[in-house]
Amino acid sequence: MALHPQARRALEDAADEPSVIDPDFDVAAARAADREAAASDERVPVAEVHDVDAGGVPARLYLPEGYDAVVLHAHGGGFVLNDVEVHDAAVRRFASIARVAVLSVDYRRPPEHRFPAAPDDMEAALGWLGEQPELADLPTFAHGDSAGGNLALVVALRRPELFTGVVLIYPFLDPTASFESYRTAADGFDPAEAAWYWDQYAASPADLEHPDLAPLRSDRLGTLPPTLVLTAEHDPLRDEGEHLSVLLAEAGVEVVATRYLGQIHGFWRHAASYDAAEPSMWQVAGWLRMQVDRLSRGR
Repeated sequence: MALHPQARRALEDAADEPSVIDPDFDVAAARAADREAAASDERVPVAEVHDVDAGGVPARLYLPEGYDAVVLHAHGGGFVLNDVEVHDAAVRRFASIARVAVLSVDYRRPPEHRFPAAPDDMEAALGWLGEQPELADLPTFAHGDSAGGNLALVVALRRPELFTGVVLIYPFLDPTASFESYRTAADGFDPAEAAWYWDQYAASPADLEHPDLAPLRSDRLGTLPPTLVLTAEHDPLRDEGEHLSVLLAEAGVEVVATRYLGQIHGFWRHAASYDAAEPSMWQVAGWLRMQVDRLSRGR
């Protein structure tokens, strides 16, 4: 399928934005610009929203009415960009649709804090969830988009026994950029930009082969609980997410994989720009509800 007209329009609108591979790219300025842009996003009401210290890690806790599960969420942004404020509108919408509590983690970012700071923060936040009386006994899910998908997968691989399921939205998994989609589906996401993000994240060349950074290398994939993987057709990360799905299936993990046709990287959190964004949240919500229902029926 060709690019969806909304995706094509988004690429046209972003054509003049500074690239991370520009020698003059300013990380601090880009972060500030992202927060300013996100300030105008529609924010649906959620019963309770609290900024918390989650095991020494800043995080934002969303508690919609009637929640019966909790999601540990890691935001995307190539490990370097975005934060809980940039993701606030999307997480509010998701928590409301899925009727789940969400802990959105403001993990440390490179280049100030390189690997393994981010996955360590995710694990610390997971530990904090286990200490909260109102959350500790609820079904717990790992969830993340792009680089956040990497972190969600890694924390689930570190502590698979604590999770009921894992949801990965176009996860960023392969520092080698070896899959064909880097050459055939890189609409609006230059492979050189992907390489730049990995270079910021890794503290040393050896880190690029560590399974906590490159989880496709993990020998623990078979320990994961049921997993849902969403990919976008016109995204260089498409093939690595779908390859992960194959590896999980071969390892005996219950896995569902969906490719969103016509879509590009980043569509998930922009409900105002992409018709596919909110339905993708409803898909995730339905899958989460199914897992929770299974538990309640003792399956």
